[in-house]
Amino acid sequence: MSVFEHSGRHRVAVLVRHGLLPVELGIPHRVFGTAGSEDGRLYEVVTCAVEPGEVRTDTDVSVNVRYGLEALAEADTVVVPSAHDDEDEAYETGRLSPDLAEAMAAVRPGARVASICTGSFVLAAAGLLDGRRATTHWYAAERFRRLFPKVRLEPDVLYTEDGSVFTSAGVASGFDLCLHMTRVDFGVAVANSVARRAVVPPYRDGGQAQYIERPIPESGSATGTARAWALERLDQPLTLRQLADCEAMSVRTFTRRFREEVGTSPQKWLLHQRLERARDLLERSDRSVDRVAADAGFGSASALRLHFQAVLGVSPSAYRRTFSGAV
Repeated sequence: MSVFEHSGRHRVAVLVRHGLLPVELGIPHRVFGTAGSEDGRLYEVVTCAVEPGEVRTDTDVSVNVRYGLEALAEADTVVVPSAHDDEDEAYETGRLSPDLAEAMAAVRPGARVASICTGSFVLAAAGLLDGRRATTHWYAAERFRRLFPKVRLEPDVLYTEDGSVFTSAGVASGFDLCLHMTRVDFGVAVANSVARRAVVPPYRDGGQAQYIERPIPESGSATGTARAWALERLDQPLTLRQLADCEAMSVRTFTRRFREEVGTSPQKWLLHQRLERARDLLERSDRSVDRVAADAGFGSASALRLHFQAVLGVSPSAYRRTFSGAV
């Protein structure tokens, strides 16, 4: 008998271990579990463990897990959260315990695999990250690099995607990663709807820094006015000088403060805002690709195609064919 009740939905299994952070279990359930279209829910999410039953968390509560390894054999996507436990062999030694090795071997061939925070140690110990880009929480980066020298570690980013393997940094970036996978599967409109319900940012670039030394609250932001001004004018040519003038700063000071607050450069932030605008227009409107390019600030269809191919690996027309009916 199948673990999953709805064969037509994308099947997600969350593999938990003793020492689980409850919030990291909640993230995939919240994101994937609430993603929907006019036809209903798009994902089915279940929690599984090496052995069904009680799983300890890093708090004073435990989780009663109904399913075992049979869920991994059926899942289209497997998510591995971190575990703060003294017996976490993957984190301590870089090797999988026999029962966890059995669990990873049960993952269906061809399934997408993702990790949240130091769940990446499990993926790496299973050999899934050899030769691939990956990230983990910044505090564990040096340990990860020492244990897994074959992995192309990017310790400063929020999340990575390399083929069918995805990794994220700390807890909050698990939201970013799951929203990113939702965008990949069903488009920006579906992901944005999930983000609105969860009251989280709908999009943070995976290359954004995961740890900013001097975070500044948005209410006291030094560059928030410029960002809001730019978002109202994405269809227009915008310069650093204009953005800096919004905050009465020099270009040099503005660029430094912007990176401190947002974790990336103004130019990169602006490019991704324009890409998001273009994706939304392709999904929700019947405007021509030329018109979408103009309204999103790319100037020409050829420029839009160039950036779409570089970032998303598809053309705007192909993206529209895939996602225009997803909402």
